[in-house]
Amino acid sequence: MNEKLETPDRPAEYAAQLMQSVAAREVIPQDPRRSFRAFVHDYPTALARWHYHPELEIHLIRESSGTIIAGDFVGHFSAGQVTLIGAGLPHNWISDLGPGDVVKDRDYVIQFDVEWLRGCQESIPELVELEDLVLRSARGLVFSGVAAVEAAEAIRAVVAADGANRIAPMFRLLMILSDAPRTEQEPLAGEWFAMPSDRNAKTAAEAGVAYILDNLDGDIRLSTAADLAHMSASSFSRYFRQASGLTFSVMVRKLRIARACRLLETTDMSIGTVCAASGYNNLANFNRQFLATLGMTPSRYRRQGESPMSDSASTTAVDLSPAAGGLR
Repeated sequence: MNEKLETPDRPAEYAAQLMQSVAAREVIPQDPRRSFRAFVHDYPTALARWHYHPELEIHLIRESSGTIIAGDFVGHFSAGQVTLIGAGLPHNWISDLGPGDVVKDRDYVIQFDVEWLRGCQESIPELVELEDLVLRSARGLVFSGVAAVEAAEAIRAVVAADGANRIAPMFRLLMILSDAPRTEQEPLAGEWFAMPSDRNAKTAAEAGVAYILDNLDGDIRLSTAADLAHMSASSFSRYFRQASGLTFSVMVRKLRIARACRLLETTDMSIGTVCAASGYNNLANFNRQFLATLGMTPSRYRRQGESPMSDSASTTAVDLSPAAGGLR
């Protein structure tokens, strides 16, 4: 089994440090009469919070728009968004509502244990092709276009059915997501949420990322991170880049900008306060680094977040991929 799926608390720890908010560990009740859980809920509700669970989740937003948070990702959602959340990935959808407003049946949710799916694969070998979808779900996937429309229809069918009638639409849904063109699916959280298998690379990534997140608002030095990984600076740099696809300094910058985005999206902090909370002691440098990463200033980013987005899969976030050059 993929090691990351065996340790679902690790992404939650990273996300809590980055977002400065501890995700709740949701315990999903197991019903021995059902293979998976499928239900609808309103918003607000106690179920809609910053949380994680070892089960995979397929999620449809029926109505409203607002902010989606998945791991280190902060972006926008609107009605019709279909998302696949991987095991242990912290997540939440926050609708833009007035005081006392309630959105009835906002969320269609399907949750299943990966071991259930793998048990099905033993009896139905054709289902092995879903393994790639499970692995890619580690970062979370948001679907768009025809795939999102077809998946939304299948999600509604699963939720509306009962007993054995739920099985066929469930597998149809999984195949829709698995077969979706890559142009109609977009990963959310950064690549470093999926840790590498190489032992040295994993050690460098875990030590380096933990150190960065512990010190996002302070001084960060590669030499200190290397010491924590019990490596020379050159070895640490090589293994860290192998694991994450990024140099240590670029990871520091992008994680700091990711925290700044989170604060700009969800608080009323001044730009100067966000600057300091994100580890920058010079406002001009903060503005310059933010612009280089996202192609816009912090003030413009905040204004953009105040405007409704029409595309159900529209997102604005820090891309932690090696080739990142701006918005994703």
